[in-house]
Amino acid sequence: MRRFADRIDAGQALAAALARFAGRDDVVVLGLPRGGVPVALEVARALSAPLDVLVVRKLGVPGHEEYAMGAIASGGIRVLSQVVIKGLRISEAAVAEVVAREEGELSRREAAFRNGRPALELAGRTVLLVDDGLATGSTMLAAVRAARAKGPARVVVAVPTGSAEACALLAKEADEVVCLDTPEPFRAVGLWYEDFSQTSDEQVKACLRETRSEVKKAPDRG
Repeated sequence: MRRFADRIDAGQALAAALARFAGRDDVVVLGLPRGGVPVALEVARALSAPLDVLVVRKLGVPGHEEYAMGAIASGGIRVLSQVVIKGLRISEAAVAEVVAREEGELSRREAAFRNGRPALELAGRTVLLVDDGLATGSTMLAAVRAARAKGPARVVVAVPTGSAEACALLAKEADEVVCLDTPEPFRAVGLWYEDFSQTSDEQVKACLRETRSEVKKAPDRG
């Protein structure tokens, strides 16, 4: 299985697999901040499609935050893994505390990334949901449900790498899952990148500014 040099390399490889969506007026690319946005930028650029963010937050197990017990997304979407919560005997109060904290961070990121701009219209469109990879799939599942609530014609999950289990989970809710590689054993997304440096808020905002600038420069197809 391949290892990507970085998120730009991964995005370019993913864009090639999504070439059939290029040049279509009904296609929208949504990156999951933070790490999914640089990947999504390469996809949006290659497809000549508008780029936006769909903000999601993992709900980490108290004391082991890297392990997801669920996720939340814009629009009040909440996904909880009862298997994890019951298996680790996490109390309702502890879950509520994590949810409240992450809702605050989600709101902060929404405000920071959008800077007063409205979200792109999704109704009747084909939405490509892009992240840098799928481990448990919980954050992407929340994203799929958040996007679906906006009435799109089609929801496509697109990632460079992911666990087979997560891809199977998403295939039950998305219209299509495009995943370039499903390494076994998977373990973690970062293992499949040479450079998996953390993406900053400023980098996310720069990606969004860049794609808006390119859209303004593009000639009118009509």
